[in-house]
Amino acid sequence: MILFTNIGELAGIAPEGLLRRQGAEMADAGILHDAWLAVEGGKIVDFGTGPAPEADETIDACGGMILPAFCDSHTHVVYAGSREGEFLDKINGLSYEQIAARGGGILNSSDLLNATPEDELYRQSMERVREVLAKGTGSLEIKSGYGLNPEGEMKMLRVIRRIRESVPAQVVSTFLGAHAVGRGYTREAYVQAVIDIIPEAAGLADFVDVFCDEGFFTPEDTARILEAGAACGLRGKIHANELAVSGGVQVGVRHNALSVDHLERTGDAEIEALRGTGTMPVMLPGSSFFLGIPYGRAKDYIRAGLGLALASDYNPGSSPSGDMRFVMALACVKMRLTPAEALNAVTLNGAYAMGLSGETGSVTRGKRADLILTRPGWTLAKLPYLHHTPFIRSLYLTGKESLF
Repeated sequence: MILFTNIGELAGIAPEGLLRRQGAEMADAGILHDAWLAVEGGKIVDFGTGPAPEADETIDACGGMILPAFCDSHTHVVYAGSREGEFLDKINGLSYEQIAARGGGILNSSDLLNATPEDELYRQSMERVREVLAKGTGSLEIKSGYGLNPEGEMKMLRVIRRIRESVPAQVVSTFLGAHAVGRGYTREAYVQAVIDIIPEAAGLADFVDVFCDEGFFTPEDTARILEAGAACGLRGKIHANELAVSGGVQVGVRHNALSVDHLERTGDAEIEALRGTGTMPVMLPGSSFFLGIPYGRAKDYIRAGLGLALASDYNPGSSPSGDMRFVMALACVKMRLTPAEALNAVTLNGAYAMGLSGETGSVTRGKRADLILTRPGWTLAKLPYLHHTPFIRSLYLTGKESLF
């Protein structure tokens, strides 16, 4: 047994069986001071204050903080090259939609990916995965969606599988064939091509996703793809309401999507549609920051009794960062979440949005010991406040120190 002692602040404690926090519960950061935590067999076995049990190995936290490793439920880290040219276009005043209309954006990434050998795509993607793990992420979802043809999409899913086999983090794979209409297809023909590949993709993916938004796929397209995914055992995860109020939230809820993501542009009808459902709203403040678009109505969702997850949306075009602590900072500064609400959104609720909250995302007896140990003196409020000061002493995944 490994025993962590002298923990200044142990945060993210949740009772057994709690899979997500909603509404007022999100203000509960689950904190103990001057605590200890015991790990055995890769799992958290106990924690508390006062006298600690005997252990085979003791690690002195030196007054540092221990919190759950971040759970990033929305990334696109498998891509080739970069799109810094489009960054200059944005600086010069072009919108996301204008860049896409000129053949840039997702289609540009598709061209690069299809021209890149699979081993090289894996190498580039692993650099980004190691980067986010070094910043404290212990579980992450990775989407396909830059292949935009059957061969390219399957190549991406194979790379995601290799990543899952290469790192101690938990990696969830999502088939996002419907990220944009592939070159040479009409929208209707491409929707059918996505549906046709789902049985093969289901051998590698855990979920199916659709970009249901203005200029991309309609709610009707989305419903067809989600139904085809469900027939092959893939639950839905939706891109919705980034560019317009698209109807994506409602179609996601009707088809039991695990999450609906983006939500920069939503009204009261979207909030109402999510009440009493198992669908997690996921907001991506990194995209709002980088694109200069509105931030999601996070506080309104919480006031309505809903849960909320936050994710990085790490991708080459609209959020080229996987730093989940910066996501927390944006949530606090721009969306007015408290540090406690932000912590729950990037840990337990993020795990829920990947179907992993029974295994990770909180300090709970029996869960994986996926933990961040900070340097001395850190507190929950300091994490988003000192948002670029180095804070991690060690990352532990299943109780083992991970070096990247």
